[in-house]
Amino acid sequence: MSGKAVDGIAKMPPPDIARKVKGLSDRAIAWIFIAPTIFLLLAINIFPLIWTIRLSFTNFRANRFNAEVKWIGLRNYERILSDPDIWQTMQATAHFLFWTLFFQVLIGFALAYLINKKFKGNDLWTTLIVLPMMLSPAVVGNFWTFLYQPQIGLFNYVVGFFSGVDPSSFSMIGSVNLAPWAIVIVDTWMWTPFVMLICLAGLRSIPDTIYEAAECDRASKWRQFWTITIPMVLPFLMLAVLFRGIENFKMFDLVVQLTGGGPGSITELTSINLKREAFEKWRTGYASAYAVILFVTIFGLASIYVKALNKVKER
Repeated sequence: MSGKAVDGIAKMPPPDIARKVKGLSDRAIAWIFIAPTIFLLLAINIFPLIWTIRLSFTNFRANRFNAEVKWIGLRNYERILSDPDIWQTMQATAHFLFWTLFFQVLIGFALAYLINKKFKGNDLWTTLIVLPMMLSPAVVGNFWTFLYQPQIGLFNYVVGFFSGVDPSSFSMIGSVNLAPWAIVIVDTWMWTPFVMLICLAGLRSIPDTIYEAAECDRASKWRQFWTITIPMVLPFLMLAVLFRGIENFKMFDLVVQLTGGGPGSITELTSINLKREAFEKWRTGYASAYAVILFVTIFGLASIYVKALNKVKER
């Protein structure tokens, strides 16, 4: 008997194991493979969510284990929805969300449109533009905190050079009026490349034959832009808005590094306010209700948006 035949026989499973494996259906084998993933999903995502919903109906405090936990029903939700401070943080979050999405989509699409022209040095400029999104938010926060310093920061000197204003006369992260815009500028600088890459993928997915047919019909460049480019890139733009909208609604680390929610509470987003309620004031039940409200808000808005995105794709 040859060596290959001996090796083949040696690698064969025992008869009883082979018999059991052959007796399993395809569905049973599939469940065996996906069961660990389902278990991890339940342990990491589903169970904490159910536990948070349960705590939201109690007065539980994580720093008082021996205290009696009382079931208080919807009282936490009523207090949150009637708290003016909560609505102020919601307003700050909405301001941050709207303006970051606006500038990132506008600048990201413009950069993608220019890079798609394939000029000399195209690859080098693409690499340089993408660099900010590769950095850690903590690094970006510290870097821009230094740039925003009134006395030694480069940002104030650049603004002063073009506007004639004294660089030391204003502070981007210390002013109530300027601090929200300071965060918008940093987040736009960091994540515009992400939107640019998605838009660039959309632009390069458009067949050249469509533009050639439009030129044969004597359509102008402006006409081609509005009737071909924008409609065909719109699903990609909406996808970028969805990704960035969800991430910016949860923004935490960058704001903490830049302003810490200040000055006062003008840049205190919902994520920062939630962290303070849970881990500084230790109002765990209240913070759980807060988290459930934010989850329902994000999930509801995202579901509506995804339906609109699917309708755009079907056109």
